[in-house]
Order: sequence, then C-alpha cells, then structure tokens
Amino acid sequence: MTCYFSTLALALAAALITPQVKAEKVIVYREGQLVNPLDVAAVLGKTRSIRLLDDAPAAPTKFVAAAAVALAKTSARTSASAPIARDDSNADASALSLPVRFAFDSADILPAARAQLDALAEGIKLLVPKSIVTVEGHTDAVGSDAYNLELSRGRARAVRDYLVQRHGIDAARLKTVGYGEDRPIADSDPYAAVNRRVQFHGS
Repeated sequence: MTCYFSTLALALAAALITPQVKAEKVIVYREGQLVNPLDVAAVLGKTRSIRLLDDAPAAPTKFVAAAAVALAKTSARTSASAPIARDDSNADASALSLPVRFAFDSADILPAARAQLDALAEGIKLLVPKSIVTVEGHTDAVGSDAYNLELSRGRARAVRDYLVQRHGIDAARLKTVGYGEDRPIADSDPYAAVNRRVQFHGS
C-alpha cells in the first residue's frame, strides 16, 4: 500500500511539474487567397517564449496607420473577388503557412506565388525593425528524406532571397531552416500537396 501511494505521489508530482505544451496554431493560406499584411504583422509580431506562451504582445500600435496604407496598396494589386483569410479566431496563431509554388524539382519561385509573398513582405515591413522572421521550408513525403530535406532548405533560402531582393528586407532579419517531410500539417496525409509549403514564424 505504501508503494502504491509513493507511486501515485510521484505521478502527480510529475504531472504538475511537466510544462503543458500547447499545439501550435498555424494560419494556412490556400493558393490564390489574399494575405492581409495586418494579419502578417499581428502573427509574426508575437514573441514566442516557453514561459509566456499565452502572453504574446500584439503588433505595435504605432504601425497601424502604415499597415492600413500597405493593405490598401496590396488590395489594389490583387483581384477583389479573391477570398481574404481574415478571422478573429486566428488571434492566437503563432505562424503563417503559404503554398508557395516552385518549379518542379527546384527552388525557382513561380509567378503564381508572388502576390502572396509580396503581401507577406508588406506585413514584415510593419514589424519592429530588429524583429527576426524564420522562413521554414516543408515538403510532402514523396521522395527520400535526404532529398526532401535539401529541397526544403533550398526553397526556404529562395523565399528569403526573394524578400531581400524584391522588397529590400534586411537579410539579417530572415533566418531559414528546412524540415523536409518531417513536419506535415496536423491531420493531413503526409503525401498531400498541402504539406508543400513555406511557413513563417516571428521571434
């Protein structure tokens, strides 16, 4: 009986001490869906911290006017009939996922991906100047692990280079990482096209 209570006490202590890790919430954009620079700034402007998972600050208020101008410019360049991914339920999101289209078997960004990347760049420009954005490359599970890992790294670097060269974002603010097929979107088929994506985190 004493052994039972000792085991129970240890199990309870472990449950109380072990930090509760929340599943990451990612805003997943579809191809052709408008990206709102205000949403980009709000999500990437949050600071991720193990100790402060629920206390991430909102985007700085001094950038609201500039964000409105950026949004107007972006909206003027994009078809008014396209759906906009804007939802109050996205308030606790910590990352954005874009279905960036690349040429087959390469890291060459196709023209179809540029509108979303351009809007993303407008949102990054609204962040505090020293803020860092991590650009993550992801693939589906077709092909070998090693091939997909290298492809995802190359594609993350290609997106970084696009943001630097086309939009003048400081390269030092953009970190890149490739995860290959290791991190499929939750509840998705690892071979599904939705896993061929580029994700963005603020830090």
